Amino acid sequence: MRLRRIPRAGEYIAAHPELAVVGGEELKGNWQSLFAAAQPIHIEIGMGKGGFINEMARQNPAINFIGIEVYDSVLLRALEKLVAQPLPNLRLLHADAANLQEVFEQGEISKIYLNFSDPWPKKRHAKRRLTHKHFLSVYQGILIDGGKLQLKTDNRSLFEYSLWSFNHYGMAFSDVSVDVHADPEAYPDNVMTEYERKFHGLGQPIYLLEADFKNR
Repeated sequence: MRLRRIPRAGEYIAAHPELAVVGGEELKGNWQSLFAAAQPIHIEIGMGKGGFINEMARQNPAINFIGIEVYDSVLLRALEKLVAQPLPNLRLLHADAANLQEVFEQGEISKIYLNFSDPWPKKRHAKRRLTHKHFLSVYQGILIDGGKLQLKTDNRSLFEYSLWSFNHYGMAFSDVSVDVHADPEAYPDNVMTEYERKFHGLGQPIYLLEADFKNR
């Protein structure tokens, strides 16, 4: 599916620096300064229109959240939501996941969410998958000791690849599910993304992985 370019996106983002950061390198080691309270920071990489990160921030006021999106036309939609209903513990970042070690210090982030990331199904594109070892190294470089990486996807191939990738990187699994919605009591606090609602409504199982980097 082609991304529809919205010409006004960059201008709108630039007009709201109190809510959305472009690049972010100048804030490395000082992201807490954007929030009302110093609290653990969780980030979502590839937040889309921001439904998940917005609801997570609403439900968890004792955690600071940063939604990250590489496409300004997509980030625009999340920013419009935040402008309409500001949250003191949510900020947005226009940046590429490959550059996050230039944006965050080691130990600045407590948890990372990867929700319905592009599966890049062709073998030659494996390095673009957000669970490839290159990206795992980036995540390890910004997480606290024991910090969590959580993946949710409807794509079985990406799920299986990520299982293999996490395992070969030496990560320790804390949760694995082949159908998050099969037992609602097992995930009472699950917040669904836009894609998750769509695919769950079609009867598609939603896969989940959570792990941390046990070897520093």
